[in-house]
Amino acid sequence: MKKVEAIIKPFKLEEVKDALHEVGIEGMTVSEVKGFGRQKGHTEIYRGSEYTVDFLPKIKLEIVLADEKIDEAVGAICKGAKTGKIGDGKVFVVPVENAVRIRTDEKGDEAV
Repeated sequence: MKKVEAIIKPFKLEEVKDALHEVGIEGMTVSEVKGFGRQKGHTEIYRGSEYTVDFLPKIKLEIVLADEKIDEAVGAICKGAKTGKIGDGKVFVVPVENAVRIRTDEKGDEAV
């Protein structure tokens, strides 16, 4: 099993969700987060004063999947989240040692 973590722009969430649904992936955890990468935020002017916004709003998706579904999931996320502009986000794939479904005590792939 692997965990896919994706940081995307907030307005791309529906497109990513639809792209994942098309490849048969429906369960996910979504969090509102803030951060920045190479873009290092941006400057804005408010009431005549310029200030820097370091942390930009982002969405973090977390999905735990069987190994054979990882490539499809990453492809769907990239397809749905891509704008071609800086700040589109990142996808991380990390190993998961075990999972347990609390309700039924199923373990491993059966739990996801």
